[in-house]
Amino acid sequence: MTHDSSSRRPEFHLFIDDTGSRDPDREPAEQRRDQLDCFGLGGVLIKEEDVDEVKQRHAAFCTKHGITYPLHSYKIRGGRGDFGWLKKPESARAFFPELDAFLLNLPVIGIAAIIDRPGYVARYRDQYSNRLWYMCKTAYSILIERAAKYADSQDRVLRVFFEESGKSEDRDLVQYAKSLKAEGMPFNSTTSASYSSLSADDFKRLVMGEPKRRTKNTPMLQIADLILYPMAKGGYDPTYRPYVDLMAAGKLIDALLPPEDRPSLGIKYSCFP
Repeated sequence: MTHDSSSRRPEFHLFIDDTGSRDPDREPAEQRRDQLDCFGLGGVLIKEEDVDEVKQRHAAFCTKHGITYPLHSYKIRGGRGDFGWLKKPESARAFFPELDAFLLNLPVIGIAAIIDRPGYVARYRDQYSNRLWYMCKTAYSILIERAAKYADSQDRVLRVFFEESGKSEDRDLVQYAKSLKAEGMPFNSTTSASYSSLSADDFKRLVMGEPKRRTKNTPMLQIADLILYPMAKGGYDPTYRPYVDLMAAGKLIDALLPPEDRPSLGIKYSCFP
């Protein structure tokens, strides 16, 4: 069935970033100070009519602080690269509260699929022998399904944008999206029955087109990066202040769902100890 533009359902735009290694067997070179050992895909859902406001708020924030380069969570947290000026305590004291206020007042909803790497390998190595999937396929499928379900619950459809990360990685992600529309979720239908998985036809109905690649210069992807890290960290430490603040402000999908729906519709923490 076709719809004219006046009757089409409005869209949620999902902007995706990633964190950690996509390879389940890749041991980290050294223990991270933050204790994270995961792969995650996630970011923010934004109503299509709110995208321009997000761009304007991002531009105003960057102008106020003289920032002419992308906001980057890793560099900001450690005062690295372009954000080396944050190593000065007085600069950090002035900047971080304003960064928090900027993020907590945006019209966005954080959503993610975070997979603990050691837990994933321990659970699936025997089952799949040396055919372990890269965690990216698992994370992408779960993320898109939950985002599509939420969009549908709000009488919207979903359009997906992702940060480019390499030709093969980008090609894989587009292929995962095509597979969802051709075959549905790539999991055992018996063991995943409790999740009421979407069908291939559901994905065709709810997810518009193919995911679109964008660069780090895209403001919405910078915001996805800044909000993805607290979601990942929250899986290991639910008292992590940025995570707590985002929840309290209603900026994470878990804050918008009844507690009983969070395991099946909220941020997915997979294979965690």
